[in-house]
Amino acid sequence: MSTEKILVIGSCGQLGTELVESLREIYGESNVIASDIRKSDSEVFQSGPFETLDILDAQRFKEILMKYKPKQVYHLAALLSATAEKNPEFAWKLNMDGLFHVLDAAKEEGSGIGRVYWPSSIAAFGPNTPRFGTPQYGPMDPTTMYGVTKYTGELLIQYYHNRYGVDIRSLRYPGLIGYKSEPGGGTTDYAVAIYHDALRDGKHECFLGEGTTLPMLYMPDALKATLEVMHAPSEKIGMRMSYNLAGMSFAPEEIAASIQKHLPNFSISYNPDYRQAIANSWPAVIDDSLARDHWGWSPEYDLDAMTTDMLLNIKEIYF
Repeated sequence: MSTEKILVIGSCGQLGTELVESLREIYGESNVIASDIRKSDSEVFQSGPFETLDILDAQRFKEILMKYKPKQVYHLAALLSATAEKNPEFAWKLNMDGLFHVLDAAKEEGSGIGRVYWPSSIAAFGPNTPRFGTPQYGPMDPTTMYGVTKYTGELLIQYYHNRYGVDIRSLRYPGLIGYKSEPGGGTTDYAVAIYHDALRDGKHECFLGEGTTLPMLYMPDALKATLEVMHAPSEKIGMRMSYNLAGMSFAPEEIAASIQKHLPNFSISYNPDYRQAIANSWPAVIDDSLARDHWGWSPEYDLDAMTTDMLLNIKEIYF
């Protein structure tokens, strides 16, 4: 087992919580330092070191780097789409200044940081991006502040790699689906809520319309991709912006049909809200051939396999 230290910034979110758990299984509990602006109640954070960190506090960040000398940094702290739209000025400050602090630390000689991970999102795309077969390189005209910061961040990480040699890796996540977190009301979160509703109520009212196809990824595959891109040899990483990443694409009626294979009486209705316009500006099917070619990405879950696993695990909450 490796003894190198790993720092996860913004560790208490949906992805961060499960990433900390996975990293501690690989590197050992004491070698993975979780950090966030406040500590989550999750049991994950009782098993190893935790540091309170506001990534906008550059001095506090430097203190943590000096204390642990991490070789790898996973920078997940960000204001996400819905919240960012309510406070775009702060979203820009947190998402961009936080990234600057991490990149500036990584470029310093003697920092000890060998590798950085920062996630992008399909929110970096926009209405002029081809929706089907969305290419790695193509028009990117995000319509939300979250998307603007992700696209800008992609350009920034490429700049820091080319200018300073910072080894930073990045993925454009589609919608992430998992059973360990409650749905948060985001544009793709219906695909989590629908499983809860199916087991609890036997019906679901979808805030997106029928036929709204979006790219999705099951959380175990998201963790797999994140760890694979970070563990790949540097020469395999031929893209220094963010790799397109895909798992599956489906519309609400398709996930409903998958659930009905287990729960035949489940029903779905449609009442589109403001999130429909956001969904319409996002890709439907993503071309992730570059990730497959460069470092061997291949998802393990399709829609039916995910449905089986989601229902099995969520059932424990209600029965």
